[in-house]
Amino acid sequence: MNGCFGCNTCASADKPLEGFIRNLPMETSHHRVEGQSTKCGFGLQGVCCRLCSNGPCRITPKAPRGICGATADVIVARNFLRAVASGSGCYIHIVENTALNVKKTAMEKGEIKGERSLKRLADAFGVQGKDKWETAQIVAEKVIADLYKPEYEKMELVEKLAYAPRFKRWQELGILPGGAKSEVFHGVVKCSTNLNSDPVDMLTDCLKLGISTGLYGLTLTNLLNDVLLGEPELRMAPVGLRVIDPDYINIMITGHQHTIFVDLQEKLISKEAVEKAKAVGAKGFKLVGCTCVGQDLQLRGSHYTEVFDGHAGNNYTSEAVLATGAIDAVISEFNCTLPGIEPICDNLKIKQICLDDVAKKANAELKPFVFEERETQSMEIIDEIIEAYKERRGNVEFNLMPEHGNDHTLTGVSELSLKDFLGGNWKPLIDLIVAGEIKGIAGVVGCSNLTAGGHDVLSVELTKELIAKDILVLTAGCSSGGIENCGLMTPEAAKLAGPKLRAVCEKLNIPPVLNFGPCLAIGRLEIVATELAEAIGVDIPQLPLVLSAAQWLEEQALADGCFGLALGLPLHLGLPPFVTGSKIVTKVLTEDMKELTGGQVIINADAKESADILEKIIEERRSALNI
Repeated sequence: MNGCFGCNTCASADKPLEGFIRNLPMETSHHRVEGQSTKCGFGLQGVCCRLCSNGPCRITPKAPRGICGATADVIVARNFLRAVASGSGCYIHIVENTALNVKKTAMEKGEIKGERSLKRLADAFGVQGKDKWETAQIVAEKVIADLYKPEYEKMELVEKLAYAPRFKRWQELGILPGGAKSEVFHGVVKCSTNLNSDPVDMLTDCLKLGISTGLYGLTLTNLLNDVLLGEPELRMAPVGLRVIDPDYINIMITGHQHTIFVDLQEKLISKEAVEKAKAVGAKGFKLVGCTCVGQDLQLRGSHYTEVFDGHAGNNYTSEAVLATGAIDAVISEFNCTLPGIEPICDNLKIKQICLDDVAKKANAELKPFVFEERETQSMEIIDEIIEAYKERRGNVEFNLMPEHGNDHTLTGVSELSLKDFLGGNWKPLIDLIVAGEIKGIAGVVGCSNLTAGGHDVLSVELTKELIAKDILVLTAGCSSGGIENCGLMTPEAAKLAGPKLRAVCEKLNIPPVLNFGPCLAIGRLEIVATELAEAIGVDIPQLPLVLSAAQWLEEQALADGCFGLALGLPLHLGLPPFVTGSKIVTKVLTEDMKELTGGQVIINADAKESADILEKIIEERRSALNI
């Protein structure tokens, strides 16, 4: 595995990280970008179909139909729906497990850290138990019941969760979703061979999946996590590779399902576990955040200061985190866990444990989380990691980067903590927007990829362009990990903002970019949008609010995007989602959607041009509101 790979690394917005990766004696995803630089033109346009043995069929001007007769429009819409259904399924898997863990905790009268959040959900659902545990059980069962409904039976919580004008519009368009799991099934069936050939009908299903993904997989996952894990609280925290402390047994966590290792994180700071760690020469155990579950732990870091050292980076920083040599184990439970970490873990003797078989790595131990056996499992995991620590420490060279990142990123931002900071209501923010001190709000959300200019390049540059235009940026997802490691979430970043936004930030001692945490927190941004619209008395598409998933990566991001479109928000993407081979699909997403929901897709890979486009939309909406 040793060798010189440095000449092939892709660019990164995080220049210290780029240099660190370039000098590694091992291959990472950053090195493999050049070898995959030649892309399939048919795949990029979405006009390749491999659903039956007559194919793969590829649409060209000389061959405008596949063997079965499917056109480019049909093939593109079918591929897009299949991707959105798959992405939605991932999020529904997360909320299902989260709801089940809340229910089982309540049944055992376990710890409920977020009682305010529980009351909030109970009031929204119109339910109440005789105590907090029964209330939590009822709330969780309501969510689960909706998830398990058939496709032809509408989920009842949609109306309770959605902003009333949006619900009315969805009802008019006929896109209210049935049971969330059944919608995924229905979408997969619909885009199978020789079934649906109506592109617009398939795109309608994408909007339905977007709504169920957003309200359940995103919004409700966050709120249920708040119940079990505690509400986010504003605080300054360290980020980047500097958070890795080699004096501890370090466990890197990857995935999205925080409730799966609640017991483990408590056991890691128990007297028994700490004594075991000290017996082998370590001070104790530390969790090192990586990917979205690390962002979620960072969001709630005030509750876990003993065990959580900080968030190191996003999906495409994970290999560098491991390459420091100071990580002793990786615990994964969902996606964003790159297959590329496997050879690095082998080379550096890093123990891999998977808690959910959907995230099983080829050379990792599968230890499926079982709620009823969680205490025994936690101690087994601790003992296995200690054995790995004993085997590797002293035999693996450290390659630390303690200067990477910063030690005062603002974290813990949520719709509640932000509103509390503003005095308990949104009026101060609305007043700033009306006065033009803040021109508008942009959500820069979603993944990190390596091809939209390089690692986090477009996300970071777009964010800089937006704040320079006095546009406040809210982030969620792996993009947050890159943006925070580049210093844009520190109070000092105010100097990069336009004069009006800078003045606001300096007065409040906040950064011009606020980190809402994991990609799941896109659901929190929806709550902010809903409450702002309600306070002003308008529908969401009228707000001076735009979205960008500049460096979207996975099918989950496409499901997120469909939620944004259903909400009526302009959605910027740095790379097209494999639909450009269809004039119909492209037109519906980029033009017709404005008349349907108020949303639209904007494709642009240039940070300045993209910021100009988004600023123009914000200014048009301000003008329509007479502000």
